[in-house]
Amino acid sequence: MLELIPLILIAFSAGLIDAAVGGGGLVQVPGLFATLPNQLPATLFGTNKFSAIFGTATASWRYARSVDIAWRLVIPAALTAFVCAFLGAMAVSHIPKEWMRPLVLALLLFMLGYTLRKKDFGAMHRPSHIGRRELAVALAIGGAIGFYDGLFGPGTGSFLIFLFIRFFGFDFLRASSAAKVVNLATNLAALAFFIPSGNVLYRYAIPMAMANIVGAMLGTRLAMKGGTVLIRKLFITLVSLLIAKLGWNLVH
Repeated sequence: MLELIPLILIAFSAGLIDAAVGGGGLVQVPGLFATLPNQLPATLFGTNKFSAIFGTATASWRYARSVDIAWRLVIPAALTAFVCAFLGAMAVSHIPKEWMRPLVLALLLFMLGYTLRKKDFGAMHRPSHIGRRELAVALAIGGAIGFYDGLFGPGTGSFLIFLFIRFFGFDFLRASSAAKVVNLATNLAALAFFIPSGNVLYRYAIPMAMANIVGAMLGTRLAMKGGTVLIRKLFITLVSLLIAKLGWNLVH
């Protein structure tokens, strides 16, 4: 119980943040490592994914009921994300993560600068016509982000939100909604590896999943009530925290 209570609180917070703008792993993964330091990293990552997928599924369902999601773009992106996330997980042992950090840091700095410079970025929903080009871009986004999530992971939701706004003219609310569906696919792909290999601590993962669901319900409610303005602020805050975290990791 001494370990479970803080993990439940962490999972609730992660579900709330992730439902609004992504980045729940920033809270939940360090929390698991700090609370269960004697467990193997793969087991903690598997426990995190098991818990997180319930919150992501809840957020996806609630958004789908209230927000017009562009399913013709999102479903192809989710399918390629699922396949490529599994491939990314398989490639983990072959590509040193030290190579990824400077590149991801540079991309996050670009995203932050672009969003701050363009004050109307993601403010209005001006969806582009869905043709072959847009479908091809959706497939490419799903594949690239899926592979990245399987290989490295931090900032997956933020990258998806940025790309959905930049290439398809979504506002922040609809981009966040679309990102949840794609993220659900990458989490499923990860669990396709973690569950058969026995890397889930169910005695922690199941209560954390329940807390994640409650957090996700509150997070989606706040996001839909606050709308694009709130999500933009949360997005900028989250990307700034990711930059600080990756920058810290690079120098230490």
